[in-house]
Amino acid sequence: MKKRILIVDDERDFTYSVRLGLEAWGEYEVREVNSATLALEAARQFRPHLVILDVMMPDLDGDEIAAQLRGDPLLCETPVIFCTALLPAGEARHGIHTSGGALFLPKPFEFENLVESIEECTLNVPADQLAEIA
Repeated sequence: MKKRILIVDDERDFTYSVRLGLEAWGEYEVREVNSATLALEAARQFRPHLVILDVMMPDLDGDEIAAQLRGDPLLCETPVIFCTALLPAGEARHGIHTSGGALFLPKPFEFENLVESIEECTLNVPADQLAEIA
């Protein structure tokens, strides 16, 4: 079964290109949301195995959305990867940066770093969670 990935970013071009790239990889089913205020409801409906969140968006920042996910009983265990233009690529060792237990990818990022991060974050997803959503 494919892993479900939800991308939340106000930049439509970004979410579109990431979705296309991940779907081409063949391992992922991807949904994109371009409004921070719709993120929680989209996650409840899609029940992703991982959420890719932009750090800075209008209305809500990525950390606020992550807090909402952690506060939801259905989504509290869902891993999050933050993407941000605020972190210069040179400051991210091997293209990835961690802070306070959170994983950050600088924009723009190497696509292979994203896939590697997704796989690492979803390594322990139980097989029953990979089942189709009813």
